[in-house]
Amino acid sequence: MRRQRRLELAESEDLDSATVDAVARLLGRRPRGLRAVPVRRENGDPVVIRVASLVAGKPFPTLFWLVDAELNLRIDREEAGGLIARFQAVVDDSPTLQAAMVEDHREHISLRDACMTAGDKAQLQELGFLGVLERRGIGGIEDFRYIRCLHTWYAAHLIQANTIGGLLDAHWSDNEEGPGSGVT
Repeated sequence: MRRQRRLELAESEDLDSATVDAVARLLGRRPRGLRAVPVRRENGDPVVIRVASLVAGKPFPTLFWLVDAELNLRIDREEAGGLIARFQAVVDDSPTLQAAMVEDHREHISLRDACMTAGDKAQLQELGFLGVLERRGIGGIEDFRYIRCLHTWYAAHLIQANTIGGLLDAHWSDNEEGPGSGVT
């Protein structure tokens, strides 16, 4: 998998029709607010997309979406097997992990802010929504102590390492089930 660390990118990347079509196939619908494909497999297939913070006139706090079918299925299975609850119990028992998660969210908020265009910020401010995005972290989470969705954590982790993505990597490594071919 190729990780394009374009964290400083604020403007939309030039997305060709083949990329948009590939993302649409993976999502099962046309993407709304698609700004970039920062992580791809070695063959160029999209793994993570970056979405605008304002979509159809509403704030959209989920900056990164995991669109890779294989990873989504693996994480679906982990969630169905109760991994979120197990991870949450580990986090609840560890002030160190709790503090790390708070820092993850703060870094993600800063990253989201850096990815917004001046026009996005102005429109969000005009609509009274800019404050919402200043309070919500990875996946739009407002309470930084809780894990809501492994997909959003892992998508963000593939861009900028975070606590829950690291726990998922360790879980897969412990079970000799890496994240999938072509994904590191």
